[in-house]
Amino acid sequence: MLSLLCVIAAYLIGSISFAIVASRIFRLPDPRSYGSGNPGATNVLRSGRKAAALLTLLGDAAKGLITILVARYLAPVLGLGEATVAACGVAVFLGHLYPVYFGFKGGKGVATALGVLLGLNVWIALVGLVVFALVAVISRYVSLASVVTAAVLVVVAPVQLGLTPISAAIAIIAVLVIWRHRANMARLISGTESKLGVRGRETPPADRAA
Repeated sequence: MLSLLCVIAAYLIGSISFAIVASRIFRLPDPRSYGSGNPGATNVLRSGRKAAALLTLLGDAAKGLITILVARYLAPVLGLGEATVAACGVAVFLGHLYPVYFGFKGGKGVATALGVLLGLNVWIALVGLVVFALVAVISRYVSLASVVTAAVLVVVAPVQLGLTPISAAIAIIAVLVIWRHRANMARLISGTESKLGVRGRETPPADRAA
């Protein structure tokens, strides 16, 4: 019962969308109404407000990291095992993808996945950051960097950690990241995917009065 309550709490935390929170703070349009329609840092950046995008990135990553750190702290206190910590990682990530507060329509979870990874295993998170940075810098496609990184982690996690609840959680999150980017992959193949730093024509101007 305690494990279930922890997992539900993790999901509810994950359901907080910092893209929407940051947009409201900076008086920007709802990130679901322009660009890719994705409530994430990359789409918020299309508004022209870098501070809002940074707040989104840090907030979404922090909710994943804090959830895991709290779960790790409470697990021995409550007599819970590693499987519960791993389940909380998946739950907070699913909360971001399918937030109960916003009609179950959330982001693609890259920042939240990073936060969860940092909490589960710092070394694997660093591998992911290096791969992501290399692919993003070379290709300038955030979506491609996200998918390549996720594919690498699916392999790295079980090799590094063995078949454990933690490696299973990392693999599940990585597969979900790939799944959430399927439309981006289709646009990459067709040559219509937006590159990093290129603002689309459909992006509304930022509200500078904030």
